Amino acid sequence: MANAAMTPRQMAQRVGEGLLSFPVTHCNEQYDFVEPPYREHISWLLEHRPAALFAAGGTGEFFSLTLDEFSQVVSAAVSETAGKVPVIAGCGYGTRTAIEFARAAEQAGADGILLLPPYLVNAEAAGLIAHAKALCDATRLGVIFYNRDNAILDESALEKLCHSCPNLVGFKDGVGDLELMTRIHARLGDRLVYVGGLPTAETFALPYLEIGVTTYSSAIFNFLPNFAQDFYAAVRRRDHAAVLVQLREFVLPYIAIRRRRKGYAVSVVKAGMKAIGRSAGPVRPPLTDLDAAEIDELRHLIAGRS
Repeated sequence: MANAAMTPRQMAQRVGEGLLSFPVTHCNEQYDFVEPPYREHISWLLEHRPAALFAAGGTGEFFSLTLDEFSQVVSAAVSETAGKVPVIAGCGYGTRTAIEFARAAEQAGADGILLLPPYLVNAEAAGLIAHAKALCDATRLGVIFYNRDNAILDESALEKLCHSCPNLVGFKDGVGDLELMTRIHARLGDRLVYVGGLPTAETFALPYLEIGVTTYSSAIFNFLPNFAQDFYAAVRRRDHAAVLVQLREFVLPYIAIRRRRKGYAVSVVKAGMKAIGRSAGPVRPPLTDLDAAEIDELRHLIAGRS
C-alpha cells in the first residue's frame, strides 16, 4: 500500500514545523504486538498536533521487532494517521537488513525513514557513508540520518553523503556535541532538517534552537502531550524562565528516574503510559520495566500535569 503523495523534501519540511511524536509499541504480557490499543494511542496523540509521527523508532522498540512485526506496526500507524501527519519509520541493523526494513516501510506506506546506527560494529566514516548511501539508493523515501553511538559523522562526511544522496533530507543528533552541531549547520545550512535526538531532548532544546535545530523527538509526548507541546512552545518563543521552571519541576526529576538503570530511556516512557492509565504493556527483553516504587514515584511526578 505504498504512498507516493509526499516527496522527501516535503517530508523534511513537515518534520521541521513542530514537535515530533515517537510512540511506544504496544504489546501484551507475552510480548506480542497488539494493534487496537496502538492505533487508539496514535489517534489520541494526533489530537495533540504532532508535526510528524515516528513509528517503530527507538522509543517504539525497533530493535526488538521482527520484520513482520515492523510491517504491522508501520502499516497500523499509516492507516491510523490517514495522511494527517508524515509517518517516518525506524530502520537499522546491517546494510542489507536495513534495506529490507526500508522497503517494508515503503510498502507499508511510510513517508520517510529514520536510519538508526548499524548493529554492534564500529566503522570508519567511509563505511558509514557507504552504508547510508546503499540505504538511500534502495528507497524513494526521504531519509533522516541518526547520528549517535557507533554511527557518528562529522560535517565533512555528512556533506559527502548529501552530495551523493538527494533523498537524504534530515539529520537527527543523539550526541549532544554543540560544537559538532554548529559545524554541521554552518556547512550544510538548510540542505537538511535538523532534529534534536538526545534521550530526553527537552534538556537541549533551547541551545539547539539557536543553532538551527527547530524540532526534537519527545518521548514525553506519549503520556504528557499537553506538557510536551507547552514546553515546545516555550522553547520556540525563547521563554527561558518558563523552560527553566518546567525543567526543574518535571524534566530533570524525570531524567533522574531514567538514569537509574540501563535501558530506562524506553522503560520510563512505558511506565509513564501505565501511570496515566493508558498502559502499553511491558518492554521487551533485554530491557526491564521500572519497579513498583519507581512507577509510583513517576506517577506522583506526573500528577497534575496531564
